[in-house]
Amino acid sequence: MTAPPAPPRHAGRASEMLIAAMIADGRLAEGDRLPPERTLKQRFGVSRPVVREAIAQLAGRGLLTARPGYRPVIRKPGYETALGALGDYVAHTLRADAGVWHLFDSRIFIEAALARFAATHARRDDLAALREALAANEAAIGDAEAFYASDVAFDGLLFGLPGNPIYPVLHTGYVTWLAPHWRRMEASPDIDRLNHAGHAAIFDAIAARDPDGAETALRRHLTVAWEFIRATLRPGVVPRAAIR
Repeated sequence: MTAPPAPPRHAGRASEMLIAAMIADGRLAEGDRLPPERTLKQRFGVSRPVVREAIAQLAGRGLLTARPGYRPVIRKPGYETALGALGDYVAHTLRADAGVWHLFDSRIFIEAALARFAATHARRDDLAALREALAANEAAIGDAEAFYASDVAFDGLLFGLPGNPIYPVLHTGYVTWLAPHWRRMEASPDIDRLNHAGHAAIFDAIAARDPDGAETALRRHLTVAWEFIRATLRPGVVPRAAIR
């Protein structure tokens, strides 16, 4: 008896996309159980192994909760789930030194826009929080761990200021993805003072309601930070940043 032909190699991906679409458009709601494998197999015209592959991929992306012996349960995708899926791609790109620059360049682009927004929209309590974070940053000069934490806290306020929940998640991603490179950077009180001066220039421009100045100060600060990161990578592989 001739064995049935194997499903095309893209069949698992197609099934995954179709199930994901059913979740996205509400046909499969959060908390619902996924239809039985037999139903999915017939609906998509694929084999049971292909259905199981699609389920495994969706569970890995946080769209399903799967337990042995139970039909998977639909999960509502959140920002953290999306970040986790994106993290797999970012981790792959960071294996190449040029990928570190691409990630950092995206941060410069986003954070420059946030600095402009802060200069035109920051409220009195936002400015007070930034001023307090800046003071903590200055107080931590000379203590590498404390200074790093205060640096992250200052930047985090910029990401949180618009009130869009996506931006703080992005900030968490940047901190997580770039942390190994920050840890390898040279640390000294003089470098801390340089970084604090960059934060102070950003704050002063924001407080002065100067969006152009805030963006310029932010770009200068991150350009200097990039040069410290670049020093930890292979010479000649990644570019010297230009203030745009």
